[in-house]
Amino acid sequence: MIEERYPETIRLVVEEEGFRLDRYIACKLPLLSRAHVQKLIETGNVALERRKAGAGLRVHLGETITITIPAPEPAHLVPLNTPLDIVYEDRDILVINKPAGMPVHPGPGHAADTLVNAVLAHCPDLAGIKGTMRPGVVHRLDKDTSGLIVFAKNDRAMVYLQQQFKSREVSKEYLVLVRGQLSPSIGVITGPVGRDPAHRQRMAVVATGREARTSYRVLEYMKGYTFLEVRPETGRTHQIRVHLSAAGYPVAGDDLYGGADRLAKRQFIHARALSFRLLSTGESRKFEAELPPDLKEVLGRLSSPGGKVI
Repeated sequence: MIEERYPETIRLVVEEEGFRLDRYIACKLPLLSRAHVQKLIETGNVALERRKAGAGLRVHLGETITITIPAPEPAHLVPLNTPLDIVYEDRDILVINKPAGMPVHPGPGHAADTLVNAVLAHCPDLAGIKGTMRPGVVHRLDKDTSGLIVFAKNDRAMVYLQQQFKSREVSKEYLVLVRGQLSPSIGVITGPVGRDPAHRQRMAVVATGREARTSYRVLEYMKGYTFLEVRPETGRTHQIRVHLSAAGYPVAGDDLYGGADRLAKRQFIHARALSFRLLSTGESRKFEAELPPDLKEVLGRLSSPGGKVI
């Protein structure tokens, strides 16, 4: 995600000729919606070297685009009345199966259409939890990643869950489709993950990054792709996407890290399972969410006759 230091200045050098300016920026900076990019252009926060910026302007190869993201205006969280797929709930926590396309918390271009806004409508008391714009958020999923996420409903639960994440007691399982035939069939990818010095909107394996470890096992080899179960043992931003891309097997549908293709309309990552201890009983529980229909459809197109799809 883009670091929360404002104003944030990002420079892009155009690598593809002929795209509309607003579309090119939105593609290269996927955390900014196209509508937000258009607003940045309208307010003079996007500049070109020799031309006046306009949303419909066609970019030229080698041209430098400078985007300035101003500090967000002070805002109060607004409840969003939208259905939630609640997998589990007690007086302390809420486990939700998040749909793809919904950001977890408010950010540039997403002030009131996030999972936090929706959870706030379900649990009005959540606004009192630590973190003005992220009440109850213990961990996060990328906007286009579907699957399980847990919210704390009170301060005791927040601290209890944070301690489990910090001590790596929480187990997370993801279903992931990558391009290529990943070998060996069981393995661990390691490498420090940090901000990409050449593209600050991305993460990368860099010497100055934080230690990261991702284990995987192959569930099925398919036509030009590999279907995996992935377990991140650390919790770095974009860790699964960065590690698999660095290994030469980018996630299918991931425009940012080299997995762009026509097979998947979004990055093929689903948080299938989440295990941790409950505050109410101290017992360890495992919660699961099946693969959503859009990703099942992708596997259906790839699976060989009689092939097993999990």
